[in-house]
Amino acid sequence: MVEDDLAETGPIDYLVVEFPGNRMTGEGLPLLIDLVDRGVIRILDFAFVRKDTDGTVSGMEIADFDGDGRLDLAVFEGAGSGLLDAGDLSEAAAVVEPGNSAGVLIYENTWAAPFATALRRGGARVVASGRVPLPELLRSLDELDAAEGGPAGAADGSGSGPSDAR
Repeated sequence: MVEDDLAETGPIDYLVVEFPGNRMTGEGLPLLIDLVDRGVIRILDFAFVRKDTDGTVSGMEIADFDGDGRLDLAVFEGAGSGLLDAGDLSEAAAVVEPGNSAGVLIYENTWAAPFATALRRGGARVVASGRVPLPELLRSLDELDAAEGGPAGAADGSGSGPSDAR
């Protein structure tokens, strides 16, 4: 049964990362590979879409994105699980500005698998999940600063709160 096979799976997330002007430097790839190599995440599916200036959407092959003659994403070739279909890629492209491209990544948070498995064994279930974008977090901290008349997290007004790291 598929459910039994997935009993020890960590939470599954997705990302849609937009590349303005279709410029992909590859700078983040070694970090992504490191996360996989260390067992922090497991890539379940990985695809690219391009949205032309006229709004036309097309899939992109995993290839030489930076033009140096090497396949930049060859390590991910075959990472496709079939989870991403044409409808998913169209939905991802809907949030991409014309003239840009995007990477769409589905991954398992393998670091959390033991915790998630224990919760499931105990009868718990996730009923909500989400992400807080960094700009929203910073805006909220700034609002707290303004409301309290000082840096968020500094109960004594000394300015030694978490928001000082910004």
